[in-house]
Amino acid sequence: MAGLIKREDVDAVRDKARIEEIVAEQVTLRSAGVGSMKGLCPFHDERSPSFHVRPQVGRWHCFGCNEGGDVISFVQKIDGLGFTEAVEHLASRVGVQLRYEEGSGTRRAEEPGKRQRLVEANRIAGAFFAEQLLSPEGAAGRTFLAERSFDRADAEHFGVGYAPKGWDNLLRHLRGKGFTEPELQASGLVSQGNRGVYDRFRGRLIWPIRDVTGEIIGFGARRLYDDDQGPKYLNTPETALYKKSQVLYGIDLAKRDIAKTKQVVVVEGYTDVMAAHLSGVTTAVATCGTAFGSDHVRFVRRLVGDTSAGGGVRLAGGGSQGGEIIFTFDGDAAGQKAAMRAFGEDQKFYAQTFVAVEPSGMDPCELRQARGPQAVQALVAGRQPLFEFVVRTTLASFDLETAEGRVSALRAAAPVVAGIRDTALRPEYARMLAGWLGMDGESVRRAVQDAGRGGGAAGPGGGGQGPARTTRPAGGRDDAGDRGQVPAAESTGFARPTQNDPIARLERQTLEAILQYPHLLPADKVDELPGDAFTVPAWRAVHEAVRAAGGLTGALQAPDGHWVGAVCEEASEPVVALVNELAVAPMPEDRPNAIEDYVRGVVRAFLELGITRKIGNAKSRLQRTDPVNDAEAYQQAFADLLALEQERRELRENGGR
Repeated sequence: MAGLIKREDVDAVRDKARIEEIVAEQVTLRSAGVGSMKGLCPFHDERSPSFHVRPQVGRWHCFGCNEGGDVISFVQKIDGLGFTEAVEHLASRVGVQLRYEEGSGTRRAEEPGKRQRLVEANRIAGAFFAEQLLSPEGAAGRTFLAERSFDRADAEHFGVGYAPKGWDNLLRHLRGKGFTEPELQASGLVSQGNRGVYDRFRGRLIWPIRDVTGEIIGFGARRLYDDDQGPKYLNTPETALYKKSQVLYGIDLAKRDIAKTKQVVVVEGYTDVMAAHLSGVTTAVATCGTAFGSDHVRFVRRLVGDTSAGGGVRLAGGGSQGGEIIFTFDGDAAGQKAAMRAFGEDQKFYAQTFVAVEPSGMDPCELRQARGPQAVQALVAGRQPLFEFVVRTTLASFDLETAEGRVSALRAAAPVVAGIRDTALRPEYARMLAGWLGMDGESVRRAVQDAGRGGGAAGPGGGGQGPARTTRPAGGRDDAGDRGQVPAAESTGFARPTQNDPIARLERQTLEAILQYPHLLPADKVDELPGDAFTVPAWRAVHEAVRAAGGLTGALQAPDGHWVGAVCEEASEPVVALVNELAVAPMPEDRPNAIEDYVRGVVRAFLELGITRKIGNAKSRLQRTDPVNDAEAYQQAFADLLALEQERRELRENGGR
C-alpha cells in the first residue's frame, strides 16, 4: 500500500501542472470563449467537440460523456493510473519534490530523485540500443525484423534496438553519462558477476518496455545467435521501476484507444503487439515474461473504466456495456492452457471477456505475414466469449459419442458454468451446454445448480460465485449546447430540470458565475442567500457545498485555482460531478470586456428573483392580517414589505454591486 502524499505537496502539483498544457498533449484545444477551451473528448467518440477546459479554475469536463475533474484526475483517466501514481508523474514533470506521511504505508524506500535517475538511465539506454540497431553489427537484428515484415520505420515507431556483443558496451556508455555502478545495478541494466559488473543484455534484439506515461522502465531482449546459451527471451529483473506482474508491453501506445473504445486485446509477445498495431488493432498489449495475472486485471480494469460491480453487463451474444477484454492465444495445447488460466482471472472483470484463436495456430505476427493486416483484424473480430471457449475446450477432452463420455463431460463442465459470476448468463450457458452435449436441458440445468451448491466451484482457474452484475444506465448528452440540463438522474441522483424552465436556467447560470468568477460578485449579498434560495434540488445541493466551502468570502481568500476544489471537497460524489460541470461550462457571453457585466447581471437577476419571492410572500401575509384587530402585526408586515421593495430598488440601481 502506497503512503499518503502530504496534502500541501498535492496542492503544489495542482498549482504547477497547468491543466491546459497537460490536456493539450492528448486533445487539440481551441478557444471557446473567455477563459475556456474545447476539443474532441479523448474518452469517447464524437464528431463535434464537447470536451471543455477552464484553466482559471483548473477543471475539465466533457458534456458528452459527463466525465470531468482536475489535472490529476485527467492524468488518472488518460493513463489508467491511481491517484498516487498520477501525482508522482505530474510531480516529476513540474519539479515538485513529494513528501510522504510518516507511517502511512510502505512507500518506496529510495531517496527523492532516485526514481528519476533510474528513468533517465533507461532513457539513455533505449537511445543507445536504437542507435546500435543501425550499426554493422546490428544487421542480425535488422534481419530478424525484416523476416517478420517489419521495416526501419516500424522499428523506430516501437523503439526497437540492438544490444551489441561484448561485456561492457552499455556500461561504459552510461558511466560516461555520469551514472554510478550502484545506480546501474538498481536499474537492472547491468549484472554483478565474479569479475565485476557487466551488461545484462548482450547480442540481442531489444524492445523498450514503457509504463503508461511513456517512460522506459525496462527492456525485453530476444536471443539472436546460436551460441547464446541464455533464455530465448530475457527481461529486466524486478527493480523499483519494473514489476513484471504489473507491466504491459505496448500500453503507452494503446492507452488512448483503449480508453476510447473500452477494448483491450491481450497478445502473447512483442512482435505480436507490433503486428497488431500495424494491422490497425491499436488496443493490443502483451505481458512481459509472466502470465496475465491479478495485477494486470486491476490495471486493465482502470483503463477500460471497469471499476465497480455496476460497471457493465455481459451480453451473451458478444459485446458489453463495460468494455471488452480479448485474449489471443496460439491454437496449440499451450494456448489452450493459457486460455484456461485466463478464465480464472475473468471472474475479476465486469467487462465481457473473449478469446480469439486462429484455427491453424498462427499468432498475430505470423498471420500478418501470411495473409496481411486484414487477417489480424478478422482474428479479433471473430472472437468468441471466453466462457464458451473454456466450456468447449473442457468438452473436447471427452468422447461425446458415448453416454459415459457425455456424463463425464457434464460433470466437468457444470462447475465451469456454475462459476460464472453473472447470474443472468448461467441459464443461457446451461442451455448451450445441453445443446453441445446432446442432453436434455433439465438434466444439465440441475447439474449446474448442484455444482453451484457444492461450493461455487468455477472450474479451471477457480473463482467462486459473486454478486449479479448490473447494467450501468446510459447517460450524457451529445454536445455542450444543452447547457440548461444536468446529467441524467441515474448518474447523479438528481432529477433533470426542464430545459425550458427559465428559473432553473437562471439558477444554473448563477452557480456558473459563482464558481467561475467569484471575485467579480458581491460576496456579502451572495453569502447571505438562505439554504432554500435555489429551488432545483440539484442546484440547491451545489449551493450547499458552496456555503460549506465558506461562500464567496472563502473563495476570495483561497489561492487561485483552489476555489472549485474546495467546493468539491464539501460535496458528495454526485454533487462533485455537477460542480465540475458548472465550473467548466462555457458562458453565453464571450467578450472579455463584457464578461463582468454578464456575471453581475446574472447574479443581480437571481438576487432580484429571490427578493421578488419575498415581496410576494410579504404581500400575501399583509393581505391575511387584520389591520383593525391585529394592528401591530399589520404594521410590521407593512414595514417588511416596504423594506423589501426598497432593497429591490437599491439592487436595480447599483446593478448588484
